[in-house]
Amino acid sequence: MTTKKILLDTDIGSDIDDAVCLAYLLAQPQAELVGITTVSGEPVKRAQMASAQCKVAGKQVPIYAGVGTPLLVETFQPRAPQAEALDRWEHDTDYPTGEAVEFMRRTIRAHPGEITLLAIGQLTNVALLFASDPEIPAMLKELVMMSGYFIAEDRYPEWNVKLDPHAAEIVYRAQPPVIRAIGLDVTLQVTMPADEVRQRFDTPLLRPVLDFAEVWFRQVPEITFHDPLAATTLFDDHICGFERGRVEVELTPGDASGKTSWHPDAAGPHEIATTVDAARFFEHFFSMQ
Repeated sequence: MTTKKILLDTDIGSDIDDAVCLAYLLAQPQAELVGITTVSGEPVKRAQMASAQCKVAGKQVPIYAGVGTPLLVETFQPRAPQAEALDRWEHDTDYPTGEAVEFMRRTIRAHPGEITLLAIGQLTNVALLFASDPEIPAMLKELVMMSGYFIAEDRYPEWNVKLDPHAAEIVYRAQPPVIRAIGLDVTLQVTMPADEVRQRFDTPLLRPVLDFAEVWFRQVPEITFHDPLAATTLFDDHICGFERGRVEVELTPGDASGKTSWHPDAAGPHEIATTVDAARFFEHFFSMQ
């Protein structure tokens, strides 16, 4: 069986979809999870959540707590509220600070041309990685992100970009062999109400996720599978359709900061998801659990 080496960069602990994505990767036999780095406020608590899920899966994955604040803007998510449920699950607690970006750099350099960097949070860690070692983007196999909002007429800044637009601009300017974004245009089409989640998240790997989800459900009565959708496209080419072009990130201060614009171009450097087969996604996702 062919496997993919995946380095996951995540803000697990805010929106529940990061934990759902990690459960999928831990269940996916073709995914070789070579490391996890966390980003955004309370990165250590986020690392602890990832640890809890890895322990349930019986897998030892290197986990590093990354950067907690954006490069320049003041808007950020200071807390990881779903960590409230951690006391029910065994997890590691000690995570040194300041080592995540170097871990990413070292891992990619150890496996040139083999690593898929899957970025499903704000892009601060990735931007610092690319800025500190400009050779890294070309050493990746591919960069896949849950990022942006491109085609819809009522576009607004997508959360992962808005939280650190300057980091996003650095990352979109980089030139890995493949740079692909799955944005809100398609992820908003894959949702599930809380009651159905409670019925279907009954497998060992999804039980801690359901505990985290109960915190999420106090505010939002459903899950939108933003990040899991991005992950599944790594293993099933028919879940999403993609188009090539060029992405630009708005950096002007104000409500538009972080807004992404899309310019179709067959020779462009970026690929964005434009369609999704929601039924195929859900069938694929739950077949792994």
